[in-house]
Amino acid sequence: MARKFFIGGNWKMNGSKGLVDNLVQALNDLPTDASTEVVIAPPFPYLDLVRRTLKSDVGVSAQNIYPQKAGAFTGEVSVDMLKEIGVNWTIIGHSERREYFKESDEVVGEKTAYGLTNGLGVIACVGEKLEEREADKTKEVITRQLHAISAAIAKGPNDWSKVVVAYEPVWAIGTGKVATPAQAQEVHADIRKWLSENVSPEVAESTRILYGGSVNAANCKDLAVLCSDVDGFLVGGASLKAADFVTICKTKYA
Repeated sequence: MARKFFIGGNWKMNGSKGLVDNLVQALNDLPTDASTEVVIAPPFPYLDLVRRTLKSDVGVSAQNIYPQKAGAFTGEVSVDMLKEIGVNWTIIGHSERREYFKESDEVVGEKTAYGLTNGLGVIACVGEKLEEREADKTKEVITRQLHAISAAIAKGPNDWSKVVVAYEPVWAIGTGKVATPAQAQEVHADIRKWLSENVSPEVAESTRILYGGSVNAANCKDLAVLCSDVDGFLVGGASLKAADFVTICKTKYA
């Protein structure tokens, strides 16, 4: 099964109305290509504006959700609110959520299952810290994180069709360091093997696995060409630069 290349742009806590205008215009001018799906994740205050002004074939994602329908959860945002304004994706388990907001593997699994059950596509993030890589614990960390996500999905929607897995080596996020194509391919292959052995061969074959660590316009081609299990990118800083992000979006264009 051919997996459609996926480009996600995570703006994190960055943006302004001027930046929205600039990036949306660049994406509206981007020719549509059947090879690639593009989804961007602005901060919450800009989601409605982006969705209303962005062409329909580019998806819009939240950066987080709360796993309840509504209630006294100050500062949180529900799936229903997002869907009402046309947001159809969410990022879950980004390393910054795990690190700064102490989201556990179990919380990440719960949010993933809740988003899926309630109709969102989920970009589920996994990845190891530098000390874990240096201690040769990359595979152990990744499989632990995947197990929590898989267990929650199995208890909930039991459907992986709207899951995209993003491997983000924490030591490469925003540091300028990038996993070599060989390093990226090794972990992506391990993720696919784990999915095959612990979920199903069909899910392993169909699930898109993104690389997300300091991807930019200069390195995207090599990562895509040299890594057979890299099905796209979750882009951070470069997604805020219109020309660079457009170049990344065109990685697989004919």
